[in-house]
Amino acid sequence: MSANEPGGLAVITGASSGIGAKYADRLAARGRALLLVARRQDRLDQVAADLSSRHGVRAETLVADLEEASDLARLEARLATDNVGMLINNAGIGGLGPTAGSTADKLDRLIRLNVTALTRLSLAALTGFRTRDAGVLVNIGSILAHAPSAGAAAYSGSKAYVLNFTRSLQMEYADSGIRIQLVMPGPIRTEFFTSQGMSDSVFPDSAYLTAEQLVDAALAGLAAGEAVTNPSMAEPETWAALESAQRQYLLAVISGQVAKRYTPRHSA
Repeated sequence: MSANEPGGLAVITGASSGIGAKYADRLAARGRALLLVARRQDRLDQVAADLSSRHGVRAETLVADLEEASDLARLEARLATDNVGMLINNAGIGGLGPTAGSTADKLDRLIRLNVTALTRLSLAALTGFRTRDAGVLVNIGSILAHAPSAGAAAYSGSKAYVLNFTRSLQMEYADSGIRIQLVMPGPIRTEFFTSQGMSDSVFPDSAYLTAEQLVDAALAGLAAGEAVTNPSMAEPETWAALESAQRQYLLAVISGQVAKRYTPRHSA
């Protein structure tokens, strides 16, 4: 366990496979007690048994569908009252494809998991963290937060929310002992695309990281004190330039004047 990781239970959502399962493995190897959360009991039990056997840690499971209010409330209560030292908000769904081929109910399901559940669990964890002035919150975003897409309107919108929500929380808790990290994955070799009936060929093979690579990079970024970790971005100056451009944009739009191109004389 590193100095950047306070003691207490590490809670991982979406822990039965992919990124969540790799986080569980890496944290178990560091001696962390775990609470693994997912919908699939059989997969959760397999992951927990394997981690306990290989690493000798306590790996508790909680079967929960975080789209359901009652299941979400059960986990919120534990986060707010138990000795939780870390929450990794990894659970999410893609809902990829044109909106003409989807339904309002399907998109509502995506929003309930990617936005509502992440928000409520973050706030519940922070409630417990504040009592100890310690804790680590990790929210998994996506590079699509910066890439509006004709085939990912709701998904990219949900990840834009995760980005701005998490960055705002970082500002709010900047002077506390609470750590908040935003992880921004690109394409990852998981069940993300196949679970939606899509092929991984939507991106070239060279664009993909493995779940192991992503998690190892994210944990290295956390140890280094990064607020935002972009595992596949070679030059950190790219992120600095993006944030600088955002600040310039905000300064430009609070001029208090209508731009000349919108005035009658210039628009005629």
